[in-house]
Amino acid sequence: MNPNCARCGKIVYPTEKVNCLDKFWHKSCFHCETCKMTLNMKNYKGYEKKPYCNAHYPKQSFTMVADTPENLRLKQQSELQSQIRYKEEFEKNKGKGFSVVADTPELQRIKKTQDQISNIKYHEEFERSRMGPSPSEGSEPERRNSQESGGYRRAEQQQQQHHGQPGATVYQQQQQPPPSQSYGYKEPAPASSQRNAPAGGGKRFRAVYDYNAADEDEVSFQDGDTIINVQQIDDGWMYGTVERTGDTGMLPANYVEAI
Repeated sequence: MNPNCARCGKIVYPTEKVNCLDKFWHKSCFHCETCKMTLNMKNYKGYEKKPYCNAHYPKQSFTMVADTPENLRLKQQSELQSQIRYKEEFEKNKGKGFSVVADTPELQRIKKTQDQISNIKYHEEFERSRMGPSPSEGSEPERRNSQESGGYRRAEQQQQQHHGQPGATVYQQQQQPPPSQSYGYKEPAPASSQRNAPAGGGKRFRAVYDYNAADEDEVSFQDGDTIINVQQIDDGWMYGTVERTGDTGMLPANYVEAI
């Protein structure tokens, strides 16, 4: 059903229909309310659902409010409420933040005393650094170095005397402090740290686990390798040659089995 025109009230057919400002218009009826100039969808301006041209578009102005006794009373009441809220916020945050400290004679005396103490400590540190360490202070590093060196030598002797499980040698080496931390340390002779290899022939063994040498006089092998010329040294270690690589040295007894 065809709608009616918002201007003339007659039926608007689709060929002459303009849909704007939530209403339907004839093209000729869609004109400015003031000058009757025909408008289109590009140059119209709507005000209170009526079309206007750019020149006659109503100008909006602010309404002046008279200073009546009622308005003055409301203004004064708003200012009082603002002051009350400000005081409440001030009292709530009174103990927070920074407070201004008065520069009283007592505070000046305390500040002067602190400055004097700081100057005395500075001069003491300066004189101490210029004169060098005292005899008691100088002997402390030497005593600590001698203790570290003695502990290192004891760990080295225990390593030469005992041959435990495969991980024992690596654990002892990790417990030893590095040479850079112990003063007066001397590198032990290679011949004293190596195990003495027995002479003569021996049995054949087969590796049942992989093993990586943890010392210079040990050999590495893989699971399934054949170890020849094996001789028993103690309950935990043997001496033999890996047939696959030709390397000869110490090997853990619990990593191989007899063939």
